[in-house]
Amino acid sequence: MTRILIKGGRVIDPANNTDEVKDILIEDGKIVAGHGSRVTGQEVIEAKGKWVLPGLIDMHAHLRDPGRPDKETIASGSRAAALGGFTTVCCMANTNPPVDNPAVVEYVVAKAAREAVVNVRPIAAVTKGLKGEELAEMGRCRAEGAVAFSDDGQPVMRADLMRRALEYAKQFAVPIISHCEDSNLSADGVMNEGALSTEIGLPGVSHLAEEIMVARDIMLARQFGLVHLAHISTAGAVRLVRQAKVEGVPVTCETCPHYFSLTEAAVKEYDTNAKVNPPLRSAGDVTAVVQGLKDGTIDVIATDHAPHTLEEKTIEFSLAKSGLVGLETALALVITKLIIPNVLSPAQAVEKLAAAPARILNLAGKGSLRPGSDADLIVVDPHAEWTVDAAKFASKGRNTPFSGWTLKGRVLQTIVGGKIVVRDGKLVA
Repeated sequence: MTRILIKGGRVIDPANNTDEVKDILIEDGKIVAGHGSRVTGQEVIEAKGKWVLPGLIDMHAHLRDPGRPDKETIASGSRAAALGGFTTVCCMANTNPPVDNPAVVEYVVAKAAREAVVNVRPIAAVTKGLKGEELAEMGRCRAEGAVAFSDDGQPVMRADLMRRALEYAKQFAVPIISHCEDSNLSADGVMNEGALSTEIGLPGVSHLAEEIMVARDIMLARQFGLVHLAHISTAGAVRLVRQAKVEGVPVTCETCPHYFSLTEAAVKEYDTNAKVNPPLRSAGDVTAVVQGLKDGTIDVIATDHAPHTLEEKTIEFSLAKSGLVGLETALALVITKLIIPNVLSPAQAVEKLAAAPARILNLAGKGSLRPGSDADLIVVDPHAEWTVDAAKFASKGRNTPFSGWTLKGRVLQTIVGGKIVVRDGKLVA
């Protein structure tokens, strides 16, 4: 029997309404109970002064497998996740070939079982080839292990197709994750539209490109079922979701650390590492996103981890790929930017990083430390200070705008299914 005892840590488990100093015992891959000092384990982890949290769940990441092992692999991405405290990663379908049929879903599941050090769950495409023209084989993809459906990277522009997708997904009790962008409005834009885009001569993306699609999908959700809105970035989008929730519309949403940590000013010097989609927004938008996190409008914090090669980023801004890597910095940005300034309590942050994603995706046994749950958990030193150095990432991607930033919060131990995969802040070989 494999036993691990985690002693004396502050156990923060919002799904179980727990925030107290206690012990956690793991036996054969499951949480057994929190006990006193009488319990002994085969291995003891001293966690006094540390946080013991359910393993984080990233419901929006790009692992580039199949098709682009030069950018990322399931193996490298899962190791980046483990270092960042994510014990479950849900990977998007915009691979090559896309995850739009049961064979590719099966490939991802099988490869993850062989190579990943954390749980990797595929998100299948809504439409064949991500083309927005014909629904993918949603039922068969679900049967092979898809936990949600999304054409992320591309919007589903046709409202009739989105309606049918919502109706199908409702049968499987999984969400459609909507990439909210009106591509006719965003066109060739590469940054937020405003005074700064005019000043530095880059084509802009209007906030309306996001908000119009948010409004459309809320209207569809009102009648046809749950929709989850990806990477919310504008004040208008936050207002629309807030009102929809007041009215009881079945809608959830996420934002990402870069949308509460950075403004459009990050691209003023044409730093392509800060080129993302949707683009970094104005200071007013950032304030609205932070308020949306604080008041519960925004349910989830996801990474939108999007690794690219050096060659794809070290070119002219307009030609560079959009996206940044986020698995290894997300938790520390949440601690530094949201918890330390008292925007969120630690429990509220864990709700958005673990409990809410588990609930939205119906991931049984995940996102909680209640007895009987899978032994996916992390031990965090919230006071540990460190400097971001992309050269040391486990991810193959180095495209981060946070290089050189000093952050607080370091993952010391990551345990997945009762197995220690990060020990004292380092990957276990």
